[in-house]
Amino acid sequence: MDNQSRTQAQVPVSRIDELTPQLDLADLLLHYLSLLQIDFVFGIPGGAIEPMYNALARSERQAGPRAIIARHETGAVFMADGYASRTGKLGVCCATTGPGTTNLITGVASAYANQIPLLIITAQTPLSSFGKGAFQESSCTGINTVAMFEYCTRYNTLISHPEQFERKLAAALMKAFASPPGPVHLSIPLDVFRSPAPIRNEIFDIKRLLHKKSLLDREDLDALFKELQPGKNTVFVIGEGASEAIGAILTTAHMLDAILLTTPHGKGLISPYHPQFRGVVGFAGHQNAVNSLRNEQLENIVCIGTALSEWASNGWDSELLLNPRLIHIDEQEANFTYTPMAKLHIRGRILTIFEQLYKKLTQSHGVPHLPHPEPSTRERHFMLDNEAAFMDTSKPIKPQRLMHDLAELFPPHTRYLADTGASFAWAIHYLHPYDRRMVGNRDARGGLFRACLEFASMGWAIGCAVGVALAAPAQPVVCITGDGSMLMSGQELTVAVQHGLPVIFVVLNDSALGMVKQGQKLSHAEAIGTALPQVDFAAMAAAMGAANYRIETSEDLHKLPIEQICRRKGPTLLDVYIDVDEVAPIGARIKQLSRVDKPANQGDDGEASDQPKELK
Repeated sequence: MDNQSRTQAQVPVSRIDELTPQLDLADLLLHYLSLLQIDFVFGIPGGAIEPMYNALARSERQAGPRAIIARHETGAVFMADGYASRTGKLGVCCATTGPGTTNLITGVASAYANQIPLLIITAQTPLSSFGKGAFQESSCTGINTVAMFEYCTRYNTLISHPEQFERKLAAALMKAFASPPGPVHLSIPLDVFRSPAPIRNEIFDIKRLLHKKSLLDREDLDALFKELQPGKNTVFVIGEGASEAIGAILTTAHMLDAILLTTPHGKGLISPYHPQFRGVVGFAGHQNAVNSLRNEQLENIVCIGTALSEWASNGWDSELLLNPRLIHIDEQEANFTYTPMAKLHIRGRILTIFEQLYKKLTQSHGVPHLPHPEPSTRERHFMLDNEAAFMDTSKPIKPQRLMHDLAELFPPHTRYLADTGASFAWAIHYLHPYDRRMVGNRDARGGLFRACLEFASMGWAIGCAVGVALAAPAQPVVCITGDGSMLMSGQELTVAVQHGLPVIFVVLNDSALGMVKQGQKLSHAEAIGTALPQVDFAAMAAAMGAANYRIETSEDLHKLPIEQICRRKGPTLLDVYIDVDEVAPIGARIKQLSRVDKPANQGDDGEASDQPKELK
């Protein structure tokens, strides 16, 4: 080995110095992403973002982060969202200047509302062209894209000089994972992007800066321990923010004999067959869940990792949730602004809180006998609004039955994503996968179901499914979407084709914007604007190179070669012709819209079912 090679071999991965003068700013960015073990950058190339793609090409040759090309920039953000949620890492996406950047905004706003850590890299025309009307100019003197991102990012800045880059990148990444987490945006002019990387001996230790601390207030823990004792009547309401701690939460709940509920956001974290589980509270939820909260002997409602926004709180229901029995445990301090009435606000890392709480409980009461980690039977301890339709095998297939069959047919480790519209209403209420996990240590990203429930962008699940499948290609992903969403974003199916991803797209085909159509009917509004043309989505999938099946009955589903579909190196589309007369469980949402001009709870009969009285 010559002296130069020996010297280069001794350079730590955390250094960028005079030995690598060929690196430009885009290469430096990819170097940082490699340190964070980021696998993919999602986006669409263009002239002004070319340095980023040149660096990605070099990165791919060195087994570093590689480019995934979406078909629309919003789809790229949804893919980054899926990747981030599945891995716990940063999602990264990029776009060129002008319309490439503005096309990102819906996806970025969605990630902001749902607290997904993303790094958004956008390009600008060269600094010297600002104010001259350059092609696709989006500077402060053109279509000001940095200003557009101001209200849907946690950090948002233009890089005007190479010396700013590392400091601003570090600040952005820390904000992306701060409390609350969310998307951050760096806008980089073409000439700055092409600049040589600044020469220095050391770079920021990003991994150390982003290390998650186990924060815990001992006084809070003592207060929590005093309230949560065996023998007290307690309900746990688990939100999506409890993902990392779900194993410790379930073990603690077993010791306390607490009833388990989830918000719609947290639905995938608990087995539907857990003996203490009584269903989902809030949008498309279950009557048994509400009955548990209505119990007059109930002493504590412990809400964990949730903002308790409209759909999680049953429409800000003070009778059931938002009352002085509430104990709110969260890592995101901003979530406490939703619960000023709570008797306790416990802030800190949820995993640490429950590990320490369980330790104190066992020291005080002894170690309990834990149940077998898998349920012995598929017995639900909560009822569905329409059990008859759930078991109905008539033609056309009822959406309730479709949810039943999906959970029966696909393997237990399948991940389900439900798109905005009637799709996520049907799935929240009726989809109950056979999750075998009861207690003990669990995958921090182990939730088997997810929906985008705050900003609720149509088409989110289609792109998100691609990102989830890229993060864990050995696991099948089922994307439940509507024909309206598929017509908006179905082009992203070709990304799954291109990369051989085992995504199963289940299209609820009713030739309508179903949730809007049903909402108009339930609220006695004008019937307008919901009709869609009859589309053969199986033929569309075939044209895109995907396997496809037309489904009209439960029998059609049971004839599918499920094992082959799950092993297939590529996506499959199920074009499901559903019964158009079935009404999704959206009554609570309609009820909330109907009382927007009333004081809280005025005229509310407290009914939990999402079906209005005349439909019950």
